[in-house]
Amino acid sequence: MKRKICIINPNTTKAMTHKIDLTAKKFANKDTEIISVEPNIGPESIEGFYDEAFCIPGLIEEIKKNDDADAYIIACFDDTGLEVVRSITEKPVLGIGEAAYHIASMVAGNFTVITTLSRSIRPLTHNLKKYGLFENCVKVTAIDVPVLDLENISEKNLNKLGTGIKHTIKNDNAEAIILGCAGMADLAKNLEIKHKLPVIEGVSSAVVLAESLVKLKIKTSKVGSYALPRNKRYMGYLNKFKP
Repeated sequence: MKRKICIINPNTTKAMTHKIDLTAKKFANKDTEIISVEPNIGPESIEGFYDEAFCIPGLIEEIKKNDDADAYIIACFDDTGLEVVRSITEKPVLGIGEAAYHIASMVAGNFTVITTLSRSIRPLTHNLKKYGLFENCVKVTAIDVPVLDLENISEKNLNKLGTGIKHTIKNDNAEAIILGCAGMADLAKNLEIKHKLPVIEGVSSAVVLAESLVKLKIKTSKVGSYALPRNKRYMGYLNKFKP
C-alpha cells in the first residue's frame, strides 16, 4: 500500500529536519514516502511556551503546502500545534511526544522522560496529564542542554544523558526511557543497548503509528473537538490564516 507521510519540524533549523528525516526513513515501510519539511518563519528552536506560540503559523502553512499527504507528523516533542492541525484536516495527525508515550506504555510498566531544558518539564507534564498517561511516568527530567546543541552532540552532553538514564533507573525504578526531543532521535538504539532497557524516541514511534492509521483508513473526527474552524474575519497580518 502506497502512502505519503509529511513530517513537519516546527522550528526553522534545516539540520534538525535532516536528522529527523534520516530517522523516519530508517523505520518507514518501503511503500511509505516520507517528506520532511520545516517552515520559513518562526524560531530556530522550540524551548518553552513562548517559542511554541510563534511556530504555529509556519506549521499551518506547511500543512497547507503539503495537502496531498496521507498523514502528518509534528516533530517537536512538545507536540506543538497538534490540536490546531487536527482542526484543519481530517487526515491523521500525530505528535512525536504523544506517540512515544503510547509506545512506552505498551512495553513497560512505567517510564521516565528525559528532555533538554528544565523549562520544558512543565509543558511535557501538562501533555502527559492531557493524554491520561501521567500515572505511567515516574519522572520528567532535563539534562540542561539547549536543543541546537544536539545537532552534533558533544561527549560531555552525551555523558549527561547517560548519567540521567542511570540515575532514574537506580532512584526511580524506571522501566523505560523516553528521549524528549527530536534532536535525540539518532541516539535511542545505542542507549538501549548500553542501558539494557527500552529507550524510545518519538520520530520512529510516530512513523509506525501513522502508517497504521493510514492502513486502517482512520481519519480525524470532525465532530466536536476537532471540527473545522468556523468562518470569520482575522484582522491585520493574520488575515491569510482566516478559515
